[in-house]
Amino acid sequence: MKKIKFAIVGCGRIAQRHAEHINKMGTLQAVCDIKIERAWNLQEKYGGNKSVKNVTACSSIDQLLKSEKRMDVVSICTPNYLHAEHTIKALRAGFHVLCEKPMAIKVSDCKEMIAEAKRTNRHLFIVKQNRFNPPVEKVKRLIDEGKLGKIFSFQLNCFWNRGPKYYQDSDWRGDKNKDGGTLFTVFSHFIDLLYWMIGNVKEVYSMLENFKHPTMVKFEDTGVAILRFNNGAIGTINYTVNAHSRNMEGSLTIFGDKGTIKIGGQYLNELEYQDIESYEIKDLPKGNPANDYGYYVGSMSNHDRIYENVKDVLMNGAEIIADGNDGLKTIEIISKIYHHSFVIDNRKGRE
Repeated sequence: MKKIKFAIVGCGRIAQRHAEHINKMGTLQAVCDIKIERAWNLQEKYGGNKSVKNVTACSSIDQLLKSEKRMDVVSICTPNYLHAEHTIKALRAGFHVLCEKPMAIKVSDCKEMIAEAKRTNRHLFIVKQNRFNPPVEKVKRLIDEGKLGKIFSFQLNCFWNRGPKYYQDSDWRGDKNKDGGTLFTVFSHFIDLLYWMIGNVKEVYSMLENFKHPTMVKFEDTGVAILRFNNGAIGTINYTVNAHSRNMEGSLTIFGDKGTIKIGGQYLNELEYQDIESYEIKDLPKGNPANDYGYYVGSMSNHDRIYENVKDVLMNGAEIIADGNDGLKTIEIISKIYHHSFVIDNRKGRE
């Protein structure tokens, strides 16, 4: 069976995860990073014979797209603000694209990415790995089957830790124009699950504040939002990166007329509570560990499932699990939370 050929643009931490899974089910053809030593590191690790470099290493995406034509898919692992630009360039060059979260930091950019994929007749995959957490997959299936009945309300809690080192080690995190905000960089996967399980958002009211990071972050580190969905469901999002020293909780509680359920743990990876009419969830698999980056921990490591879907779509004509429209919906919800917010400037004190 033919192996799918990939390129990676952006060779930072998450790119290591991508390269690992590409190496298992496809072929890594090229890598690219403006910090060329990062590209060289991946080239050396996955390039095979040291005297014959089987992986091309470039310092710009333009150079990569011009010089390397062997790829089928370009995986975009660059900082948030570059996702749209790099995705559109790769699509125009004739390649399918797998884009890391968040899809972009502007709704208009997401729409341009979708339009370009349609124009070029290329697939646009968006990384939404939390959809593959075993309790998340199960609850989604129950909702689709009507076992929770009409969804009345929900509570989403995102209580993680992101200390000074997380921002100081990056030349883009914490910059509003490059990062976008806490909901984009840290919690976009959680927002995606609200859309995936409950639907489109109609109204949003929110309050945001930067308690602990005013000298290094140009946006909120804490927020509370109230949402009403098109189907009438209401709920709250409480999030912060100020959990002391380590991640505390990532949980979603859903109240329906036929059941109540809570997915919890630190990463939406545990079934903490269930009370469902004439039904009980049993024998859930454990699932993958979280992405561990040393001094901080991210979401569950389900990129293997992402790449399995890419392979299945390209080779067997399967359906994309998370496409550009899914990515757009997440960015629309986040943008509404930021647009309809009251921001308190903690540095000026309070009345």
